[in-house]
Amino acid sequence: MKKIIVLMFMSLFFLFLFPIQGNAAANTSKIFLNGEQLSLPNDVQVTIVNKNVMIPIRVVAENLKFDVDWNQQARQVKIQQNEKVISLTVDQKQAMVADKQVTLNTAPQILNKTLVVPIRFVSEQMGLSVKWNNQEKIVYLTGSNNESSEASGDDSGSDTTSLTHVTDIVFADNQLVVSMDGEQVQPVISTLKNPDRLVVDLPGTVFGDLAQPLDQGFNGKLDVTGYPNVSEVRYSLFKRDPGQVRIVVELNNVKDVQFDQNVIAGKLLIDLNVSGDSVPPVPVTPVIDTGRKVVVIDPGHGGSDPGTISITNKPEKEYVLALGLKVQALLLNEPDIDLVMTRDSDTYPTRSERVKLANELNADVFVSIHGNSATSSPQASGTETFYYQRSSSKDLANIIHERLVKALGFKDRRVKNGNLQVIRETTMPAVLLEIGFLSNAAEEKAMSSEEVQNKAAQAIVDGIKEYLGI
Repeated sequence: MKKIIVLMFMSLFFLFLFPIQGNAAANTSKIFLNGEQLSLPNDVQVTIVNKNVMIPIRVVAENLKFDVDWNQQARQVKIQQNEKVISLTVDQKQAMVADKQVTLNTAPQILNKTLVVPIRFVSEQMGLSVKWNNQEKIVYLTGSNNESSEASGDDSGSDTTSLTHVTDIVFADNQLVVSMDGEQVQPVISTLKNPDRLVVDLPGTVFGDLAQPLDQGFNGKLDVTGYPNVSEVRYSLFKRDPGQVRIVVELNNVKDVQFDQNVIAGKLLIDLNVSGDSVPPVPVTPVIDTGRKVVVIDPGHGGSDPGTISITNKPEKEYVLALGLKVQALLLNEPDIDLVMTRDSDTYPTRSERVKLANELNADVFVSIHGNSATSSPQASGTETFYYQRSSSKDLANIIHERLVKALGFKDRRVKNGNLQVIRETTMPAVLLEIGFLSNAAEEKAMSSEEVQNKAAQAIVDGIKEYLGI
C-alpha cells in the first residue's frame, strides 16, 4: 500500500511539474543510451543553453531511471542513483555532489514550465559518458559497462568527470586547431608512413559538446576540400579507460612530414605550413645598431587562429591585439627603445616566424601577450607568467609579473617555467604573459575595459624598462 501511495505521488509530481501541452511540436531531438534510442514524448526537447546541452528532468527520471526528488518551495532537485546523490538549484551554478560543492557551466533553469538540467554534468556524475551531435541534434550516452563498436584501444568505461573535454576541432589554413576545456593535456604526436599521416593522441580526454558531427561509435571526419596536401582529417574516441581522443591527418604528396605545435590556454595548434619548401623566408626589417635596446612585442594568435574564446564569445586574438597596441603606443615614446611588433593587425604569423623574427633582430627582450582560459572552471582567475629555463628570462618574468599583479589586483598565480615554443626557441630573455582569465566573467569584463588595459600596458612597459635599466 505504501509503495502504491509513493507511485501515485510521483505521478502527481510529474503532472504538476510537467503539464501536458496540447499541439506540441514533433520532437526533433534524439537520445541514444548504449546504442539504443530512447523513446521520448513528443513534447520533450533537448535544449542548448550557453553552449550546454540541457534535458528536462522528466527524462532523467523516466528514461535514465535515476531517482528524482523535486522541492518546489526551495526550487531544488535531488537526483540519486544508489549511493550517488546530486543536488541542483534552479538558476544557481553551485551544485552539491555528495558533500562536495562544485560549479556548473550552466545553471538548471525552468523553460516553458519545465525544469531542464545539464545532461553532461548529471550523466557523467552517474558514470555515463556523453556526446552531443550538434549537426543532427542527437545525444549519445554510454554506460560504463558498454562496449564500443569501434576497434579502439581499451573499450572499458571510466569516470569522465576528471577528464578534459575536446570541444572543437578545426582545420583551416593548413592548421589543425583543437580546443579543450582543460590546460594540462600533453599531446603525443607521431608520424607514420604508407600513407603519410600525422597522428595526434590526447591522453586524458573525451569529447565534449563538439560542434562537429560524430557517429554512434564516436568517430568523425572534417571537410578538407581545398587542401591538396591533406586527403583526410579524422577523429575518434580511441580509448575509454582512461579517455583518449585521437586525431589523424592523412597527407598527400609530402616529402617529409614537418609541423609546429603549441598548447596554451586550452588550445592545441598544429601548423603544417612549415612543411617542405612551401614556406617563404620570413622578411625581417633590419634594425640599425643605434645603441638602443630592441624590444619585440608579440600579441598572440591572430588571423586564422582566434585563441581561446571568452565567456562572452569574443576571441582572445582581439583582446591581446588591443593590449599589444597600447604597449606599442607607450614604447614608441621611449627614446632608448627600438620597438618591433610581431603583428599590429589581425594577421597570423606562425610561432616559428615570431621566433625567427626576434632571433634575427638579436632582440634584447621578447614579450608575448595572451589571455588565459579554463572553461571547465569558470571561477579560475589570476595572472601568471611563463619563462623557459634561462635565468635571464626568469628575471624578466619576475619583474613584469610583479608589476602586473600590483597594477591589476588579480590573483597571483605566480611565475612558472613553461615549455612553450616562443619562449623556448627565442635566444634572448623571453616571457609569455597570461594577463587574466577570459573564461572568468569578472576578469573578462575588467580585461576588456580601457582602464584595465591601460594599467596592464603601463605595467608591462615599466617592467621592460626596469629589466633593461632604462
